Amino acid sequence: MYNHGYELLELAKEYNAKISEIVIKRESELTGLSESELRKNMGTVLDVMINSAKKSIEEEVKSVGGIIGGDAKRVESYRKNGKTICGNTINKAMARAFSTSEVNAAMGRICASPTAGSSGIIPAAIITVAEELGLGEADMIDAMFTSAGVGTIIAQNATVSGAEGGCQAECGSAAAMAAAAIVEMAGGTPEMSLHAAAIALKNILGLICDPIAGLVEAPCAKRNASGVANAMISADLALAGVKSIVPFDEVVDAMYRVGKSLPMELRETALGGLATTETGKAINKRIFGE
Repeated sequence: MYNHGYELLELAKEYNAKISEIVIKRESELTGLSESELRKNMGTVLDVMINSAKKSIEEEVKSVGGIIGGDAKRVESYRKNGKTICGNTINKAMARAFSTSEVNAAMGRICASPTAGSSGIIPAAIITVAEELGLGEADMIDAMFTSAGVGTIIAQNATVSGAEGGCQAECGSAAAMAAAAIVEMAGGTPEMSLHAAAIALKNILGLICDPIAGLVEAPCAKRNASGVANAMISADLALAGVKSIVPFDEVVDAMYRVGKSLPMELRETALGGLATTETGKAINKRIFGE
């Protein structure tokens, strides 16, 4: 069993195993399910992720509040023009992150990974990287177990709730989880995975949660798009040998302390940040008449 990153790394070293293998072993011990049963269940979750990551690219999806919609298709069309600044891979991932965010805002079926507000990051990362590296479903399922392992550590020692820790706890945690998974998909070591997770989380330390009109639409969707880019950049840095100066566990602890330091207005209450701009207040009035 493990509760911290350093313990996860010790187990990976002891068993000469990948993070995903350690996570599967832990889940099997906790649930009594076999590895094949766990992988089958995770495959079902993966199907939900794949569908949500493409639905809004292929068809118009209208959000409940009418604040967002159509951005997944816009980014995909832009990508297909072949003249992007960030290149094909990141734009493809951003389109997929937007898609899941838009499906979520339309009350569609998504996987909260780790939350609904950050649900576009991990699917977009895993699907896009698998495509780029020529990996199959089994590799994607492994990646999901890796991301779950990192998410478990964050949830046990800090929080993944925007209401408790701001958007750093939602999109930050999702980016950290995705970054670790990407590293393993690319053949990196468990140590590299946790360096990537630490870097991704550090990159948006202190990010507030300020949903306009209190709806998980804006700025949430765009933070999912930037979140998957953060995950991919952090993974590349770790794979290149760049290390986080502050260890993963300490970064998680810092994130929790920062989240607790945020005033309640900046923790999902829609009483601060972008929600209280003139435009934010006008949108709130249009939707709720107040």
